Amino acid sequence: MQTFNHLITTRPHGVRQVLISDLHLSLEEPALVQAFLALLDDCLALPSLKRLFILGDWFEVWLGDDFYLSLSEDDRQTHWLTPLILKLKKLRISGCEILVMHGNRDFLLDQPFCNLFAGQLIYEPYNLTIANQNYRLEHGDALCTDDKKYQFFRKIMRNRLTQWYLLNKSLEKRLVIADKMRGKSQKNNANKSAYIMDVNDEAVEAAVANSDALLHGHTHRPDTHQITESKHRYVLGDWRLLDNDTRQPKVSAVIGAVTESNDDIEFGLFEFKTLV
Repeated sequence: MQTFNHLITTRPHGVRQVLISDLHLSLEEPALVQAFLALLDDCLALPSLKRLFILGDWFEVWLGDDFYLSLSEDDRQTHWLTPLILKLKKLRISGCEILVMHGNRDFLLDQPFCNLFAGQLIYEPYNLTIANQNYRLEHGDALCTDDKKYQFFRKIMRNRLTQWYLLNKSLEKRLVIADKMRGKSQKNNANKSAYIMDVNDEAVEAAVANSDALLHGHTHRPDTHQITESKHRYVLGDWRLLDNDTRQPKVSAVIGAVTESNDDIEFGLFEFKTLV
């Protein structure tokens, strides 16, 4: 796996699509926010970039689009999300599509927020054709079928009635609910075996049955796995803060990129690092 500090150092004219996931951005993690802005700067410098995919858990928690949309113009000026929106809007104007998928932490994200930067909310599974091969894209939590409790929770949270109920609560009450859910999740995960929180082999085989490859995030275990002789599973990585105690911490993430050179189109995983 190649490691680089800037996307533009890796065949900049050949990069066509960039795929990321599990950024877990929040006001409490400014280094991750700055790293995402750095990635967007690199994307703006790529002359042939056509698509940016964000495959879930873009945010650590999302209380609903009104969390931002209900702010006054003055409040938006100083909000931590505003620089991201402006940069994404600039990227979209440059001709790059921005496609956003739900994760298990930002399932209340909706199209009105994406409209701020002319992005598009997409749903899993999403099929992407790369060099005549069909890649199935999803966040990845639906593949962790050994975790029965989580799958039950996921089914409830993805229900439209549940989401309607949550969105009709005040933002303050939603924040309390989110904090309780996050605390309970951390407590439950601490007592779970590692294999339970990873994907299930049978679920993977079923997911890739009609595809040539599977691409997901969620597990925070970036790697390339061979499913069959001709099929692979690619796992994107979470965005991690390294060297936090130094004056200039570093953020690392394993991302995906579709590159084209001399009519040869290929997909690969790359480690992206940036100094904050």
